[in-house]
Amino acid sequence: MTHELTIAGPTLDDVERARVTVSAVVDVTPMESSHYLSRVLGQPVFMKCENLQRTGSYKIRGAYNRISSLSDEEKARGVVAASAGNHAQGVAFAARELGIPATIFMPIGVALPKLQATRDYGAEVVLRGHTVAEPLKAAAEHAERTGAVYIPPFDHPDVVAGQGTLGLEVLEQVPDLSTVVVPIGGGGLISGMASVLKRRAAELGRDIRVIGVQAVNAAAYPVSLAAGVPTEITISPTIADGIAVSKPGKLNFAIIADTVDEVVTVDDDDIARAMLVLLERAKLVVEPAGAVGVAAILTGKVQATGPTVVMLSGGNIDPLIMERVISHGLAASERYLKLRIPLPDRPGQLARTSEIVAAQNANVVEVLHTRHGTGLQISQVELELHIETRGPEHAEQVLGALRAEGYEPRVDF
Repeated sequence: MTHELTIAGPTLDDVERARVTVSAVVDVTPMESSHYLSRVLGQPVFMKCENLQRTGSYKIRGAYNRISSLSDEEKARGVVAASAGNHAQGVAFAARELGIPATIFMPIGVALPKLQATRDYGAEVVLRGHTVAEPLKAAAEHAERTGAVYIPPFDHPDVVAGQGTLGLEVLEQVPDLSTVVVPIGGGGLISGMASVLKRRAAELGRDIRVIGVQAVNAAAYPVSLAAGVPTEITISPTIADGIAVSKPGKLNFAIIADTVDEVVTVDDDDIARAMLVLLERAKLVVEPAGAVGVAAILTGKVQATGPTVVMLSGGNIDPLIMERVISHGLAASERYLKLRIPLPDRPGQLARTSEIVAAQNANVVEVLHTRHGTGLQISQVELELHIETRGPEHAEQVLGALRAEGYEPRVDF
């Protein structure tokens, strides 16, 4: 891991050339310190804000570098890609800037903002199927039928070199970096960054730890690294759809096996809480896939002994999804409770429970009073209360006050 020749993929010279290429369109995004995450980790924590990048994610780097490397004859044939979001926007933007026609295949249920942004960048968008697998197949067929050049999302040296430019930026912004925490889907971002960081660290005679983070419902890398080969898994639903990739890229896996120190996983509750922390503490909008590194820090999955950089890889999220994630994050943080309380069917019970909750300075935001709850006796009704609290201790205080008065609240979320 300390010798350049042992690392597969692009060299440092390749990445330096890629930086010159992508500088035509890519912003050097801010590196923000986080006092809150620093207290949690016990080390200085910095956030690399690729959520503020043009097109809303780092994907433009690899896409632009790959498309720029095409021959004039290849450019004339156009490009094609398949994606549910960030890669689509990166390819569409890069193709527009280079004057190349682009066709993007996307799932039928893709979020409207991502669909509209891709079209606004000038690409022809074709909706196909309900999972990313179907657009991928359609894009491959389109490439074979028309001669258009397929632009892969992660498994190509030019794409890896483009994403690797972030490694150069991170080291320039935090020269004494000791640990970097990076989201993993197919592996394009972390393979590019890790190869740069490990090579630079070897030149400087020191070590930089690279920790990858996956959503637990789409964690192909722990399985693949244990098997020693890229291994396909079955993905379960996750809010981190941007990193929901069922099989590692071949080149990416080879680099990651050589350079990444550890891969950890976080669940959807962890991710929702991280997004809420980023909104409240850092005033940053970050999509679920881009927040997994913060989730890993918050859950204690990251151990570090010096300045640590966490990658916020993207900020493209449908406002309707954001609304649901905020609600989920509040519930996961026990700041929003849904209680079901069996009550005697007699006057005054609703007022009494409301008084108890109000006395604990909790806020009732929704009430449902019904005689049709499951398991109720004929002389009972059920009260459903949606309550805002200040956190776990306050939530327990509310529950304790209700129980002290003889009620038996059940917490749904």
